[in-house]
Amino acid sequence: MARAGVTVEGLVQAAAELADEVGFDNVTVSALARRFEVTVASLYSHIKNADELRVRLAASALTEMADRASDALAGRAGKDALVAFADTYRAYAKEHPGRYAAARLRIDPASVAAEPALRHVELTRAILRDYRLPETEQTHAVRLLGSTFHGFASLEIAGSFANSGDVEASWDRAIDALHAALTNWPGAADQNR
Repeated sequence: MARAGVTVEGLVQAAAELADEVGFDNVTVSALARRFEVTVASLYSHIKNADELRVRLAASALTEMADRASDALAGRAGKDALVAFADTYRAYAKEHPGRYAAARLRIDPASVAAEPALRHVELTRAILRDYRLPETEQTHAVRLLGSTFHGFASLEIAGSFANSGDVEASWDRAIDALHAALTNWPGAADQNR
């Protein structure tokens, strides 16, 4: 029988908090059982296994990120939308490093995390509308944005920029460079004619 007060939602929330405290890779069913003061076996009445917990945590993180990005993008277009989205992505990564790491989990299209992952991609594509990139080029642009945001945020979280000057200026330059790249996307003008 499940212990009163332990729910799937509660487990995912506790896993999210634990991920931010000790890192996503250190979130285990055993650690959660200790947090809830129950046996590991009792948690398996709520989740199948550690993989399900990780996927549910990824879904939760992706949903949180998409909700924040959606709010930030409301009423914005072009570079203003790009900046708002990028700043939201970076802020989430810094505020919730364990959850952010969970959001990077490879998602099976049949999993509970597939819908929030797709929503995140759709928000990224919404930014591209004002840049008028042909649909055939949008996947490449989404990958460029994701790679830049993820790379910068990951290095920053790891402390790689700690002694290397003005990090905010570097972030601003990266966004300026992305804006320039999207505005002058190779071959886009030919395809938009």
